[in-house]
Amino acid sequence: MKEKKRLFPTSEQLRQHIQSKRSVYMIYFTLRFLVLLMLVFQLLNRNYENVALCVLTLVLFLLPSAIERHLRVDLPNTLEIIILLFIFAAEILGEIRSFYVAFPYWDTMLHTMNGFLCAAIGFSMVDILNRHERVSLSLSPFFMAIMAFCFSMTIGVLWEFFEHFMDQYFLLDMQKDTVVNHISTVLLDPAHGTAAVAVTGITDVILVLEDGSHRALGLGGYVDIGLLDTMADLFVNFIGAVVFSVIGYFYVKNRGKGRFARRFIPQVLPQKNPEEEV
Repeated sequence: MKEKKRLFPTSEQLRQHIQSKRSVYMIYFTLRFLVLLMLVFQLLNRNYENVALCVLTLVLFLLPSAIERHLRVDLPNTLEIIILLFIFAAEILGEIRSFYVAFPYWDTMLHTMNGFLCAAIGFSMVDILNRHERVSLSLSPFFMAIMAFCFSMTIGVLWEFFEHFMDQYFLLDMQKDTVVNHISTVLLDPAHGTAAVAVTGITDVILVLEDGSHRALGLGGYVDIGLLDTMADLFVNFIGAVVFSVIGYFYVKNRGKGRFARRFIPQVLPQKNPEEEV
């Protein structure tokens, strides 16, 4: 006898799911507990901007499970754990605990990881479409790798656009400034042409305001406003994207063989039957 489809998994299915995702749940609840502690601490300090970051982090933690549920895919445990750690490292450690300032290479590490993860996500999207029966798409391993690379770089560029927008209109410093000791600019060309004039040995910059007041910044050089940081971010994003694109290429080339790549590529779950046997 057939009945309506089940809306909820059976206890055995739930037990098997929890068993397979045990490491993910341990990381998830540990990080969630730490974020809640941070949220309470920021509330007591009346730092409501950081409170909003904590709430945003808790919401972002729900994304992996939401993706699995709505797209009917199974995220590998390794990929899911890295996503959770990435969110925690960027929002809580990076922004609230100021790791971006305390550790010069913190931002570089996260952008490299972002390039790798976005390439994995882009590759997975194409792989899912390649395997889907209703989609007329069949790309070679090379073009799948190219698509993954382009997807990752596009996300990286869009993020840099966002940082620039926030810096320009909300006076933040998401594009961290860099102190340099030499510049080359056509603005100093005596003939007002296109000849670049190099200035080396810069040890300080004097800031002159509209009211005529001025002061030396004492930074030890000239301040580059975000450009070098943006280029460095895009470059390490490029490295991360290339690394995974190469891994993904050989994964498809070898017809899904390769334990390492499988840890980062979601698998499509089988379609549910409209009705189930009792």
